[in-house]
Amino acid sequence: MIKRILEQKIIQKLDKGKAIIVIGPRQVGKTTLINSILENKEHLFLDGDDPTVRNLLGNANTEQLKSIIGNHKTLFIDEAQRIENIGVTLKIITDQFKQVQLLVSGSSAFELKNQMNEPLTGRKWDFRLYPISWGEFEGHVGYVKAEQQLELRILYGMYPDVINNQGEEIEILKELTSSYLYKDILAFSGIRKPQVLEKLLRALALQIGNEVSYNEIAQLVGVDKNTVNSYIDILEKGYVIFRLPSFSRNLRNEIKTNQKIYFYDTGVRNAIIGNFNTLDSRTDTGGLWENFLISERIKKLTYESSLASSYFWRTKQQQEIDYVEEESGKIRGYEFKWNPKAKAKFPKMFMETYDAEINVVHRDNFREFI
Repeated sequence: MIKRILEQKIIQKLDKGKAIIVIGPRQVGKTTLINSILENKEHLFLDGDDPTVRNLLGNANTEQLKSIIGNHKTLFIDEAQRIENIGVTLKIITDQFKQVQLLVSGSSAFELKNQMNEPLTGRKWDFRLYPISWGEFEGHVGYVKAEQQLELRILYGMYPDVINNQGEEIEILKELTSSYLYKDILAFSGIRKPQVLEKLLRALALQIGNEVSYNEIAQLVGVDKNTVNSYIDILEKGYVIFRLPSFSRNLRNEIKTNQKIYFYDTGVRNAIIGNFNTLDSRTDTGGLWENFLISERIKKLTYESSLASSYFWRTKQQQEIDYVEEESGKIRGYEFKWNPKAKAKFPKMFMETYDAEINVVHRDNFREFI
């Protein structure tokens, strides 16, 4: 089993009087992580995929919960998003059973968060789990093997099943994208047109590294701009994609409202467009490398509980910086180049205006960044 960075962070929060919530996409290892933490600890496991469990917990009162929990001091509810009114049930457990450590996992963030934020305000620790991070991967296989597999990880991504089943990556990713991306998101979001979702995802996958125009995508997909915005919002809440806003503060000619959109996992992105060609035979290598690095950086910032904000920067004259980070008033820029020998131009205006340093991240030095 690949050791997860969150394991120690969660262990430190055990038995502190709050529920522990682990949210993330399907198949990233949430259940495996919590089971690993509870391996030598007696606990009650309730699976939200089980109809009996759903019926018992859907509208349970205090007395019913007392019978269900019994003398257990630790309770793990898995796939909690499947259970109706789960937020209220978790609130009762946290308030009325103070000796019980509650751990909860859920895959559909948009559904789970809507139900739980209000009832559990001040009563929970939230943790977000993503596909395996580069640090976790390298810690598991070692520096040399990780270095040898860098291109494979960019092509096939970082889902645990993909990493653990070499030679079967494409079949696993096809299954993952069809069963998770469409069925789960369609089931929990009220989207009625899966073919629109597929077209939209393909359009976004072909634009990684470029600014996204909702108007253009709307015309391409055949729906209105508001529908595109709504679908993108759902895909982001479902941890399929994330938006990178433009950075602007002082300069009149900065692009202020545009966004770039990236995938949390490059393997999922490549599965959507059906392209697993090697990096030296692709036209989108730069965009893939950029997506890989930014998604890995997002994992790192999340796991470190960093307050840094992430952006890209561009002017109307096409001066640009791939990635900008702001933390505690300090601004840093990063340019991404797959080839260590490729030249990078640093916009003087950006460096002088924001007193910012800019670094080039390439395949020989990327570890420092992620």
